[in-house]
Amino acid sequence: MKKKLLSVLCLVFILALAGCTSGQPAVEDTDSDVEYIKNKGTLVVGITDFAPMDYLDDNGEWIGFDADLARVVAKSLGVKVEFVEIDWDNKLFEIQDKNIDVIWNGMTLTDEVLSALTCSEPYLVNAPVLVVSKANAGKYANLEDIKDINIAVEAGSSGEGVAKDNGLNYRSVLTQADTLLEVSAGTSDASIIDLLMAGAMIGENTSFPDLVYTVAFDEEYYGVGCRKDSDLAAYIDGIFEDLEKDGSLRQLAEKYGVEEALVNK
Repeated sequence: MKKKLLSVLCLVFILALAGCTSGQPAVEDTDSDVEYIKNKGTLVVGITDFAPMDYLDDNGEWIGFDADLARVVAKSLGVKVEFVEIDWDNKLFEIQDKNIDVIWNGMTLTDEVLSALTCSEPYLVNAPVLVVSKANAGKYANLEDIKDINIAVEAGSSGEGVAKDNGLNYRSVLTQADTLLEVSAGTSDASIIDLLMAGAMIGENTSFPDLVYTVAFDEEYYGVGCRKDSDLAAYIDGIFEDLEKDGSLRQLAEKYGVEEALVNK
C-alpha cells in the first residue's frame, strides 16, 4: 500500500512539474547563432554609453547609429532587441557566456578581438584622439608633450591600448564618457577617446564645450562582434550590404553625423 501511494505521489509531482514548465520551452540547442536567437526571441546587444553609437534619449531609450542598426537586424530576424550595458573590459566574457549575443558599440577590430570573436566586416573608420581642455590645447599638441601627463582611458578600450603602446601615464575608468568627466573636472590632464565620440560630445553646443582634441593616433575600424564561428556575423554583413545598396546606411549615418566615417566598399 505504501509503495502504491509513493508511486502515485511521484506521478503527481512529475505531472505538476510538467505543468509548471509548459508554456516556457527551453531554447533549442543549435550550432547556429541565428537560429538560437530566433528560438529565444531576443537579440541581446552588449553596449556602453557611447554617443553617437549607443546612448539614452530623453525618454530613457537607447538610440544611436549602432543601436538603430541593431534594431534593423533584430527586425530582420523577427525578434525583439534588448540593450545591456556591460563593463567593456569584460566584453569577451559576456559574449562567450551568452549573457549577450553581440558586442555592438563602436568596437575596434583589434588583434585580440579578431582572435576571440567572429566579427562583421568593418563598417566605420575611426581614430583615437587626445582630448584636453581648450586652455591646454597648445600645451599638449603632440606625442612628446603628453609623455608625463595624467591621461584617463576606458578600461579595455582602444584608447587604453594606445596609452599602453605609447608608454603613456594612464588611469582606466569605466566608460569613455567618464574620461571626459575626468578632464572637465581637472582630475586628469587629458583623455583618449574615439574620434566619433569626440565629434558628438566635445566642443561648441555639446555637453563639454570647453574640451577639444589635439593629437590623433592611427586609424582603426569598427565591427560587430559575434561568438567565435558564429553565423550571425555573415547575416549582419548581408543586412549591411542591403542597407548600403538602397541608401539606408548612409541616411542613418547622416542622422547621427558619422557619414564621413563610413567604410567605402
